[in-house]
Amino acid sequence: MESDDAWIGNAQPYLTPRQEGERDAWTAEAAARGYRGTQQLLGVEEVAPPRIVRDFLKTERAVVRRRLIMLNEQPVELADSYYSTRIARDTLLAKTGKIRGGAITLLASMGFAPEDNPIEDVAAAIATSSQCDALNLPPGTPVLILTRLTRSTTGEPMEVSVMTMTRHLRYRQTSEVS
Repeated sequence: MESDDAWIGNAQPYLTPRQEGERDAWTAEAAARGYRGTQQLLGVEEVAPPRIVRDFLKTERAVVRRRLIMLNEQPVELADSYYSTRIARDTLLAKTGKIRGGAITLLASMGFAPEDNPIEDVAAAIATSSQCDALNLPPGTPVLILTRLTRSTTGEPMEVSVMTMTRHLRYRQTSEVS
């Protein structure tokens, strides 16, 4: 995807449990723009998470699901989603394989419905060598890193997603009236 493509991002579809037979959020979003969006699961493991994940989930260990996101067969994003072992251990989140309806749908079925307004942090960095390899980037390429912190509607931290992106990102923000 070219950096001047007008693609306005919206986190809401990624926080909405899917209905039976409904496409995952990425496949649906890409298709709505005339593209083919796919994902490849790179691995699932229990890890000592990065500080932001540890602090948000309040845990020393987390299950991470690592995915390669592709647009028209080209890699455009690495997505690592972290879950507290208290929530994820012994569930499909901790197993290798596709989760029907996605992780958010599974979490909702477990009583962890996602809030409507996650915290999102966007930063720029130079891609690491492993990121360059996975995303087919030349050394020294800048990437965007979007970190999404999601709580359940009861306020419990439930997911941290760290997405390393090669594409242009434009967000539409809404304001809340208090």
